[in-house]
Amino acid sequence: MTKPETFATDWLALREPFDAAARESSSRLVARLRTLRPGPEPWRVMDLGCGTGANWRWLAPRLGGEQQWLALDHDAALLRAWPSPADADAPLDEPVRWRGVRFEATALRREAELGRGLHALPWAQVQLVTASALLDLAGAEWLDELVRRATEARATLFFALNVDGGHDWTPTVADDDWVGELFAAHQGRDKGLGPALGARAVPWLQQALRERGYRVALGRSDWHVRRGDQAMKMAMIDGFARAAIEQEPTQAPLVRAWRARRLRRLGWGSLRVGHLDLLAWPAP
Repeated sequence: MTKPETFATDWLALREPFDAAARESSSRLVARLRTLRPGPEPWRVMDLGCGTGANWRWLAPRLGGEQQWLALDHDAALLRAWPSPADADAPLDEPVRWRGVRFEATALRREAELGRGLHALPWAQVQLVTASALLDLAGAEWLDELVRRATEARATLFFALNVDGGHDWTPTVADDDWVGELFAAHQGRDKGLGPALGARAVPWLQQALRERGYRVALGRSDWHVRRGDQAMKMAMIDGFARAAIEQEPTQAPLVRAWRARRLRRLGWGSLRVGHLDLLAWPAP
């Protein structure tokens, strides 16, 4: 089995405000999600690949009411790095509790190797399955199991911030498209959940869920990296260059030349990174 993709806490902290701003544009999906609450009892939520808890911090206040979360990740260091709000300094084997305006959420953080299969997860107890920035890391076989398990449990699904393949640099420089193609090809490597579908993941999952009788709604959640967001632009340029060189090592000089052109424009210009959110629920 391929080693699961590991993310640095610094990168997760850098991207979280961009994620949060992007998700506000698909707020209609959250409004629809709230109407799918199964009853007055606590909403039982399972968060796949939860990392440092960004999905919980964004979604829990917007779901409202009482919630019980099971937060799963293969990286214990990320699970221990959950920052405030809430008593996230609690030991990993103790629940994290967060009470806010019109909501109260409790989260259990657990290590789980999702790439080994989803059969061991407590599907019968789950009402909502959610994740952030996960689908594009997954392969068709893994997603097929996800669909089968979730639809058998008649769980609602809400997956945010899945790449759609769009990267729009303003202004453009030479080789933007070529480096973007290498980056997209690199996204198709096995990240621990099978050969990744990348930008094809959301259409694949949408079709598979509809074939199972689910209703599916999509919303845009694009990143908008603006002129003053130099740290994020630097991270994106370096990330594109690193992935492109790993994909085509013989083209490293040309990729480094592209990186140099991009860095000369670091203090101005912008970048849009395309993302899609997916909400799916069983038909009555």
